[in-house]
Order: sequence, then structure tokens, then C-alpha cells
Amino acid sequence: MNPMMDSMVLRALVAADRRASYLRLSGGFPVPLAGMIYWLILAGAGQLLDFKGWLMVAVWGSGLIFPLALLLAKLFNCHFIGDRTAVTNVLLPAFISMLLFWPVLAASLSISPELAPLILAIGMSGHWPIIGWTYDRVGLYAGHALIRALITTLIWFWLPDARLTLLPLSVAILYGLTVLAILMDVRRLRD
Repeated sequence: MNPMMDSMVLRALVAADRRASYLRLSGGFPVPLAGMIYWLILAGAGQLLDFKGWLMVAVWGSGLIFPLALLLAKLFNCHFIGDRTAVTNVLLPAFISMLLFWPVLAASLSISPELAPLILAIGMSGHWPIIGWTYDRVGLYAGHALIRALITTLIWFWLPDARLTLLPLSVAILYGLTVLAILMDVRRLRD
């Protein structure tokens, strides 16, 4: 075989592996489902707490998303942690790249704390396009991140009095719609 043919075969095998993982794990939907729950809690906190209380819930509560995703994965028998594919090694760098927004958040808390909700809303979606790539579904997952950045920015500028409620509620709704889109896509591909 020639090198060009080897490359094409390898790409086809990796793409098939990525799609098989997507189907096997139902697109990893317990993770965005956990994110939806987190953001719904933040929307409720925006109704009940002052800004400092909301920030405490937002910052410290974010550490509960992954354990909640593990619990949901167990409930739905979708064990994404143990799944291995040809591209699984990209997940750690994806999550590290997402975590890089935390220094920006920390800096904003000392200079302009009111930016924190927007930084959280956008920063916590930085890994979505890479996760989409691992499943061979970049459009769906990157679409979530881009729409999320657009909607939260619009709310930020146009509805400043509702930032602590509408901003997290919009992210939660987008998560819910994304989970539905993932499950519908998985079902379509299985049929």
C-alpha cells in the first residue's frame, strides 16, 4: 500500500472508532445533564441569594458537576470513564484547556466581580468542541459552546438586571436542548 492509502485507511478507522464511542456512550449525555442541573441550581440561587452568595454557590458548586455526572452515568448505565478509544488521550488536554479560564475568573473577582457569571458561562464550555471531535460530532458540541457564548453575552449586555437568573437559566435550557439533540442523534444513528 502507498502512504496516501495508509493515511486514508487510518483516518477511516479512527473516525469509525469515534462514532462507535459516541453510540456506545450515548454521546456522554450524563455530563451535560449534570451541567444542566448545576446551572438550574444557579438560576434558583440567583432568585434567593445576593451576589456574593451566588458567587459562592457558583464557584464551589462547580466542583460537584463531575461527581454528579458520574452518579448520573451510573444511573443511566453510561460508563464514560472506563471507555477507551483511539482518541481518548485527548480528553485530559481538553479539560485542562477548559480549566484555563479559572485564573481569568480569579482576576475578575479581585477587580470586577460582576464579570464572574459571564466568565463562568463561557469558560466552562471551552472543552465542548474537543469533546465533540472525540465523538466525531464537532458541529453539535461546538454549536453548544458557540450558541452558549452568544446567548450569555447578549443577556449580559441587554438584560443586566437579570444576569444571576436568566444567564444561568439560559445555559441550563441550552444544556437540556443539547442533551435532547444528542439523544435524538444517537437514536437516529442507531436506527
